[in-house]
Amino acid sequence: MDTTTAGIVFVVSLIVALALVHVPLGDYMYRVYSSDKHSRAEKLIYRLIGVKPGVEHTWPVYARSVLAFSAVSILFLFFFQLLQGKLPLHLNDPATELTPALAWNTAVSFVTNTNWQNYSGESTLGHLVQMAGLAVQNFVSAAVGMAVAVALVRGFARRHTNELGNFWVDLVRGTIRILLPVAFVFAIVLVAGGVIQNFQLHDQVAQTIAGGSQTITGGPIASQEVIKELGTNGGGFYNANSAHPFENATTWTNWIEIFLILVISFSLPRTFGRMVGSKKQGVAIVSVMGLIALGSVFLTNLFQLQHHGTVPTALGASLEGVETRFGVSNSATFAASTTLTSTGAVDSFHDSYTSLGGLMTMFNMQLGEVAPGGVGSGLYGMLILAVITVFVAGLMVGRTPEYLGKKITPREIKLAAAYFLVSPMLVLIGTAIAMAMPGQRASMLNSGPHGLSEVLYAFTSASNNNGSAFAGLTGNTEWYNTALGLAMLFGRFLPIIFVLALAGSLAQQGTTPESIGTLPTHRPQFVGMVVGVTVILVALTFLPALALGPLAEGIH
Repeated sequence: MDTTTAGIVFVVSLIVALALVHVPLGDYMYRVYSSDKHSRAEKLIYRLIGVKPGVEHTWPVYARSVLAFSAVSILFLFFFQLLQGKLPLHLNDPATELTPALAWNTAVSFVTNTNWQNYSGESTLGHLVQMAGLAVQNFVSAAVGMAVAVALVRGFARRHTNELGNFWVDLVRGTIRILLPVAFVFAIVLVAGGVIQNFQLHDQVAQTIAGGSQTITGGPIASQEVIKELGTNGGGFYNANSAHPFENATTWTNWIEIFLILVISFSLPRTFGRMVGSKKQGVAIVSVMGLIALGSVFLTNLFQLQHHGTVPTALGASLEGVETRFGVSNSATFAASTTLTSTGAVDSFHDSYTSLGGLMTMFNMQLGEVAPGGVGSGLYGMLILAVITVFVAGLMVGRTPEYLGKKITPREIKLAAAYFLVSPMLVLIGTAIAMAMPGQRASMLNSGPHGLSEVLYAFTSASNNNGSAFAGLTGNTEWYNTALGLAMLFGRFLPIIFVLALAGSLAQQGTTPESIGTLPTHRPQFVGMVVGVTVILVALTFLPALALGPLAEGIH
């Protein structure tokens, strides 16, 4: 089977699997977030943290709960890293002590679901920090995103109320009923596929083919790997991330990891459709996600398999930075999937991609990671774009726009616009400041367009809470640790505040009856409009920067 055919089979099998899971998983998540019953374990957790599960929150209370939980998580993880040398299962190496700037960056990174890593995991962090710090945040940061998405959906579904649910209940249910069971099952699957799961430190020595010896680091890897992908987190146990054979052993584990990256985000639109009482609305949203994702996967594969250049032309593809056990096509599909979502895991070297292949990974993130996006964040980002689309359509016909029976008034569109503008401002301003400072330009491995692409990629990744990188940039400096940490914070929590404010505003409205002038939001016409608005808005915003970076590099 040739490379192209194998790549098509790989993608088609993923589509079939996601389609088969979409309805049952989406319906299950609907029941999780709609049930009024609490398990014994959940009741115990509520008592321990002093929460009354029957009390619902207004949007300001919901937002304060999200921010308070995240602030405590950042502080805990920050000090946990600084104190790791005094804890069990550490690496017994003074060189592994983290600077405060790096500990801050890592704490913010994992709490914001970004998982940007300015360190090598296997040689920097002990097993206890990896398990009780990073892996725990992989669960709860994903659950926070899902909780915010559900709160926004309740805003569309409810009438004449200021209540959006209880954040703590949504957080606990998302973790215990959805993420933990799926992660447990697939951790066993990954172990069966060759992913490592033990507690060994730097005490395993293997003989190499050349007759030398190599120290091999073991650890609780499978348990972290599965939630890394399932929760669209992306932070790897090893510096090589999912390109490392202990994290991703074979072609079929590579398929499993891509499936895990996409499965919840592609199923949440079904949950949305059930909660608003119209399955067709869920189909429309997942159709938008699917069309954008297919276009991205196709173009990324095309640019990696058919790029111009002497070496790629002679070899038939761009092989630099690609694991031979995965091949170019499957690696390109992984790259598209991880940047279309907020995952950021890598099984190949994005910095070695062709200029247009690298452009696609950046453009995926600049779309806002909505196809299908991070768990929760992808759904609420796509719903924001749907609101903007009906507003644009309303301007065309000269009437007040409506979506799901809710009027999109100036207040709603201001909140939607503010949401959309956060990431571009952080990306472009951060990149401009870095490029204006000689000391920060010195962190670039390359000069010229590719050097700009490295910096642009870094701020795009941080501001959109992705976490992948063009590794030619030395990010472990005090300035980059601080600047990118701020980009992650603002890129995560400012949009969440705007989303919850929008949800509160929508929930207070009644229902606007459909009329002859109401735009149908479940038909192919609307799907095409949302795709167009999404791509055009991003193109208008980022084209000048992309023209100076990857596009200029491609022309050169």
